[in-house]
Amino acid sequence: MKNYIFIALRVLVSFILLQPLLYKFTAHQDSVFIFTQVRMEPWGRIGVEVLELSSSELLFLPRKIWLGAGLASVLMSGEVFIKITKLGIEFNSDYGLLFYTAVLKLMLSLIILCNHKKDITFLSIQ
Repeated sequence: MKNYIFIALRVLVSFILLQPLLYKFTAHQDSVFIFTQVRMEPWGRIGVEVLELSSSELLFLPRKIWLGAGLASVLMSGEVFIKITKLGIEFNSDYGLLFYTAVLKLMLSLIILCNHKKDITFLSIQ
């Protein structure tokens, strides 16, 4: 039963990570505006989405789940930090949906990472 819960968490995190894929790769005006505000347009927008795509794929490779969850955690920490410090929690009258989604992705990624910490080879003591 516990295994199914963590599979569901990985699917959920991956789904949420892949949702903005189309917006970022097609240079949607909101995505371009956000990355322009933090002076990362266009390479930051494309690079972040490539990393999010990579982390969502790594969440389904059995020995690399920890790497996907760790990468997603780092990316979401950066996103939460940027939204708090530069953009603000509410963007374009979304009532904070982008911010709270980033916080949710961060929390779920950390839960997955903690569950798979035994797979992190360089942390294991022989």
